[in-house]
Amino acid sequence: MAFSSGGRRQAGLAEINITPLVDVVLVLLLIFMLTAPVLQSGIEVAVPQTRAVNQLTEEHSVVTIDADQRVYFQDKPVNLDDLPALVSQGGGDASKRVIYVRADGKVPFEAFASVMDAVKRGGVTNISVVTRPFEQSAGH
Repeated sequence: MAFSSGGRRQAGLAEINITPLVDVVLVLLLIFMLTAPVLQSGIEVAVPQTRAVNQLTEEHSVVTIDADQRVYFQDKPVNLDDLPALVSQGGGDASKRVIYVRADGKVPFEAFASVMDAVKRGGVTNISVVTRPFEQSAGH
């Protein structure tokens, strides 16, 4: 479409400015990247505090034991007898897979040991316990 102004013809500009779109997409990407690790483990568990804590950068299989000793695999409630079959799924060699166990600090050791045993019966030998770091106080 051409416009006429004072005897000159000008072509209409039909370009879309995509800079605001790119800005919005980058902000959304950043938000999803920051919230994805939080969404992975939706069950509220007060894990014990330790001095040595490693940050997780990859998604792994997580077994959770809440304060009422209910067991979850990837945020889905499971029966302890079904846990070995669930952790052995997922392709590849089960002995090379990593399973993270999150347990509430009030869970008795017997329940924790039963879950660890069920994971080992599934063929997984690389088990890590999830903890959180001590809060640094002003006096330390």
